[in-house]
Amino acid sequence: MDSLTGLKVFRAVVESGSFATAARKLELSRAAATKHVNSLESRLGARLLERTTRSLRLTEAGARYYERCVQILDDIDQAERELTQSAGRPAGTLRISAPQSFATAHLAPFVAEFIGAFQDVKLDISLTDRHVDLIEEGYDVALRIAAELPQSSLIARTLAPCRFVVCGAPSYLAARLAPAAPADLERHQCLIHSASAVATEWVFACAKDERHAARVSGSISANSGEMLRAAALNGAGLAALPTFLVGEDLAAGRLRTVLDDYLLRPSSIFAVYPSRRYLAPKVRAFVDFLAQKYGPDPYWDQWLKSLPAPTRSACEPITITSPSPA
Repeated sequence: MDSLTGLKVFRAVVESGSFATAARKLELSRAAATKHVNSLESRLGARLLERTTRSLRLTEAGARYYERCVQILDDIDQAERELTQSAGRPAGTLRISAPQSFATAHLAPFVAEFIGAFQDVKLDISLTDRHVDLIEEGYDVALRIAAELPQSSLIARTLAPCRFVVCGAPSYLAARLAPAAPADLERHQCLIHSASAVATEWVFACAKDERHAARVSGSISANSGEMLRAAALNGAGLAALPTFLVGEDLAAGRLRTVLDDYLLRPSSIFAVYPSRRYLAPKVRAFVDFLAQKYGPDPYWDQWLKSLPAPTRSACEPITITSPSPA
């Protein structure tokens, strides 16, 4: 029989001094109440109550067991009350996985504000560009950057667009003719992101919805966008980087964009979490907070407003190259 119900019946019988009274209190029949206590004694292998037709008396073992029953049942009641009271209040430790470059630049500046607004939440943040297994590794939410996410049971909410630009330092561009079309990149030192699946082929679209691809090469490759940004700032070449990483540099003139009439394939910044049903308040609060901070027109892209609109005559068809067979 149900062990928890057995504990509740035993406690009620002891405190009321009667099987009949305990049964009425728990909305059971007297026979059912008796059966629960008998089952409890049988499972424990000990007699808990001495019964006569007129009275009930705890045995020595029953008295010890009653004290533990009271403690256990009170703890369960307290846990349920706490959970119910906190059901709508963000609380507890929130485990977050986030890409290193993005989190350092655009999550770290806001964590103090979030904790100030939700003081019962603690943040445990792991920075990695690897797509963690949220369920297996015990994360509450992950920030991910992708053109699209694979099909899964996870829930994904778009927090902001992630735009890419080709850019270089004024010193680099002053010494060379800026590329006017993607094919011109073949004559430039390009900074290669070695962790990208398309590291040496940058694919563009233009205002006429045509696709263009250019083979790129250069003397520097790295698996870190921050490393490539630093190299670009020092005039080492042109880099294809996300605007969340170089937006401030572009606004300040430390870097300049090229090929503004062409667009690298855009991505999005997602918050991914295991389930929409019974979503923990701490997760909802965090995702809503970031959606409000970023949004469809994120602050790191404000410099875009100063650029002219792409010219529809700028895109001339270019043969799309394919990767050479391995």
